[in-house]
Amino acid sequence: MRGTAILVIYTGGTIGMKRDLETGSLVPFNFKQIQEEVPELSKFHFAINTISYDPPVDSSNIQPEFWKSIAEIIKANYKKYDGFVILHGTDTMSYTASALSFMIQNLTKPIILTGSQLPIGEIRTDGRENLLSAVEVAAAYKEGKPLIPEVCVLFNNHLYRGNRTFKYNAHTFNAFRSENYPALAVAGIDVQYHLPYVRQVDFSQNVVFNTKLDTNVASLTLFPGISQSVVNSVLNIKGIKGVVLETFGSGNAPTYPWFIDELDAAIKRGLVVVNVTQCRGGAVNMESYETGLLLKRMGVITGLDITFEAAIVKLMFLFGQNYTVNEVKTQFENSLAGEMGQN
Repeated sequence: MRGTAILVIYTGGTIGMKRDLETGSLVPFNFKQIQEEVPELSKFHFAINTISYDPPVDSSNIQPEFWKSIAEIIKANYKKYDGFVILHGTDTMSYTASALSFMIQNLTKPIILTGSQLPIGEIRTDGRENLLSAVEVAAAYKEGKPLIPEVCVLFNNHLYRGNRTFKYNAHTFNAFRSENYPALAVAGIDVQYHLPYVRQVDFSQNVVFNTKLDTNVASLTLFPGISQSVVNSVLNIKGIKGVVLETFGSGNAPTYPWFIDELDAAIKRGLVVVNVTQCRGGAVNMESYETGLLLKRMGVITGLDITFEAAIVKLMFLFGQNYTVNEVKTQFENSLAGEMGQN
């Protein structure tokens, strides 16, 4: 019987940088020498192998093709490793985590994304602790089964379901939050796992990789004073199939006749409009106020407590399956990977 094996995939981001002693600039280090940079990894006493993107991908340049390539790497190595750690820039980490949670179905192994606010070569870096904790969680098994068979984000000692996260702060180590779902684990002296919140997995089912995405989606953020021309231009983008409508409070929107007419016409043309609140905590409830009820009667579908990041990627995934408009609406209101509701 082989020992535990973890694959670390470095895609880019601050965590993989170190300062050049001659120039003082930050440069990527060789991840094949990861244990030289983080010698504490050797204390795990299991195999840790690495794959590095060359050149590294800046977080701001992440595209759906990148998500597909990550999924393909995991697919090619799925049987070889017990868990996967993805090192990623923080700016779009929640989008990537959401995408992987939809594209890899019946997941039976941990996929842990992490990164850092300071380069791993800096004295005060958070990267070393984030990496060590991510590897430990990815390798955590009991009676032959992983404790966390999910796509997660680990940052600042907290392990969150990836498709529930958003980047909260650009200047502290506490960079991510998950307002609508509890942490799956907290790393202190020991890692305390909150197993009742972990998704139940049927280990008899085969993992399925489905990387088809359709990027013909957009978002429309409401604000006081938004003009009809802005609303009209977004709802009439050529080829657009779905729009995430970022509403006020529990899912409210203006009742101006022109706004209602624009939205109603777009939905009748077949545009899928998803109601997602601008509030980072709480959920959409289109039955609380008259404005929400009006949206519901028009055919706007509820995003419940989904994050904006997960909502955008979920639309890409559903349209990628060549579903009809009605099928997309039905599927969106169902939780596919624990991204909404209480599961």
